[in-house]
Parts: sequence; structure tokens; C-alpha cells
Amino acid sequence: MVLAENQRLLIPSKSENLVLVEKLVDDVCDLFDIKEEIYGHILVALTEAVNNALQHGNKADPKKNIEVTFKVKEETLYFTVKDQGAGFDHNALPDPTNPENIEKPTGRGIFLMKHLCDNVSFEESSTKVIMEFKLMKP
Repeated sequence: MVLAENQRLLIPSKSENLVLVEKLVDDVCDLFDIKEEIYGHILVALTEAVNNALQHGNKADPKKNIEVTFKVKEETLYFTVKDQGAGFDHNALPDPTNPENIEKPTGRGIFLMKHLCDNVSFEESSTKVIMEFKLMKP
């Protein structure tokens, strides 16, 4: 895959397609010579976002797609993940660090995204998440 500074990837909602996301992250990080630490943050955050879109948004329906885009603007890398689900209230999620939630096998994806990205925002009833990563850390 040859990357430009703006890229769009349409992925059918199948778990085996997560490898396409990993390939995209590898290609983007190679293109922009991104440090290993930031690479890890991007990989985990983007994989979590796509997995949430696949499992929760599109309910693993292979007829539904996940749209992943990236662009670079003013030393910031933006990844957008959009699913075809009904959406949810991202503010109403339980805190996965609370003792009653520690043992639960789910609920950490958005928490991780918020801690690994420089900024995370939700749009369109939270069917769209935008993650920002600064290329040049102060």
C-alpha cells in the first residue's frame, strides 16, 4: 500500500480484518518516521477503536463496514473510526478503574484511547471517534 497524507480504509466488520488496521498503523508510522513510544500508543488506541466499532457498533455484522481515515495537519496525526451502529453515550460508561469494574472483561477500550491519545472526541452519536496524536511533542 502506498500512502498519501490522507487515507481512507473501508473494512468489513470481521475480526480477521484487524490485521488491516495494524498494517495501516505500520505504514503511517513508517511514512512519518514516528517514534516507537508513539507507535505503540497509536496501535493500541486505533485497534481498540476499530474493535469497539466492530463488536459494539456494528455488532460483528460483516455486511456493515468500519471506515478508518487518517490525515496530517499542522504536526498532528488524526485517525477517525466510524461504524454503522446506533451509537451510544460515551459519557455514561462506567470507570474501568473502579474496584467493582476491575474484574470485568470489557470496558477498557475508551479508557485506553483517552489515555494514549493527545485528544479524543466523539461525533455523530459516538458512532465516530477522532483520535489525535502530536507528531512533535514539546
